[in-house]
Amino acid sequence: MNEFIKGQKIDVVSGGQLEIIEKLGEGGQGIVYRVEYEGKEYALKWYFEKKLGDRIDSFYMNIQNNIKEGSPDNVFLWPQKITEYYEDSFGYLMDLRPKEYKDFSQFLLAKEKFANIYAVINAALSITKGLRKLYQRGYSYQDLNDGNFFINPKNGDVLICDNDNVAPNNENLGIMGKCRYMAPELVAQSSDEIKKPDIKTDRFSLSVILYLILFLNHPLEGKRTLKKPCMTEELERKFYGEEALFVWDDSDDSNRPVRGVHSNEIALWPIYPKFIRDNFKKAFSKECLKTDRDQRILEKEWIRIFIELRNRTIKCPLCGEETFLYEDIDEVSCINCNKKLPQYLTLKIKKYNIPIIEGEKVYTCHLKDTDNFNDEIGEIVTSKVNKSAIGLKNKSINTWKAILPNGLTKSYMNGEVIKLGKGLKIDFGDNVVGEIML
Repeated sequence: MNEFIKGQKIDVVSGGQLEIIEKLGEGGQGIVYRVEYEGKEYALKWYFEKKLGDRIDSFYMNIQNNIKEGSPDNVFLWPQKITEYYEDSFGYLMDLRPKEYKDFSQFLLAKEKFANIYAVINAALSITKGLRKLYQRGYSYQDLNDGNFFINPKNGDVLICDNDNVAPNNENLGIMGKCRYMAPELVAQSSDEIKKPDIKTDRFSLSVILYLILFLNHPLEGKRTLKKPCMTEELERKFYGEEALFVWDDSDDSNRPVRGVHSNEIALWPIYPKFIRDNFKKAFSKECLKTDRDQRILEKEWIRIFIELRNRTIKCPLCGEETFLYEDIDEVSCINCNKKLPQYLTLKIKKYNIPIIEGEKVYTCHLKDTDNFNDEIGEIVTSKVNKSAIGLKNKSINTWKAILPNGLTKSYMNGEVIKLGKGLKIDFGDNVVGEIML
């Protein structure tokens, strides 16, 4: 098929015709165009017929079904309309990517940079939440890689693209994935095996994506992968499949990052809190890589992990830069100015620890299991008269109850501020009680 030209029209199944405006880009499966349909501009992904081959009809039917079911979450650039067949191929319409969103690959090439750590965390949460919604729908993504994400560097908001490979879990359209992101059991299998992508292989790919977001290098690429001048299929099978090894594996240091090559993770790995490092060690443990797919970290747990990381990310009161409050050491220093941070009281709610610092937030996700991690219901505030007087402002629709150490209680409605102090408990309702601790 020749490329479409400006003004060319193609029939859409639901009625009417789309009109080609311009070519936006080209990938392995096809070409993406800017088009107009019924007075609105969209992106059209048009397939190379030779790439789909005899799978073209199953692809077509799967995308039709996905359009009918609708998007599982607003982070997906989900197929919205499908065209009629034209010259033995077809395409589908999706929303255009806003200009402020950049290819994730540009972050890995240092051509784009997250504005701050909060943006990094928000990107990780948004991707994980979107995939959790997808899996709850009974689908798997099957081809997670660095080309699937557009990210706003200012705030970490994410759009997930290339959703045409999404299919019901345990069904496969012939797409196995991209080697550096595929689960080891898929990479290592022989030609006569029939292992296919599913939610459990997606979970490995998600761990790779999350590691890349935080550390900007690949978790399986260290000095072992630099031994040969080029990466052959045989070596890919070895390093990403049969002998996959995490660069920070506790029991085997043969694949450590190399200075001058893996500079990002060498610099970033030690500054993240221990619970972050421990969870990535679990995600890429020999068990999760080779023997027990059921040990891979679930999306729900990743969300909890990154919410806690957001809780522990603060601005240093001495230099104003972002730093972390570590959970495993008594004296904490700023990762930027290296000066000792003051000790802060903490509001402990369930598994979460929220530092009592002006501007810190309480979210619905602190109180109950929800993916709505940006729903703000409370804020730590200080008195305009006395900055040492600190409290929690109720920004929810519910009435909270403060429980003093002597057992006395007082209710606080929306807009009211609970004065905080060590030993105070707060009843948020629904049997959720937080406590102020040192």
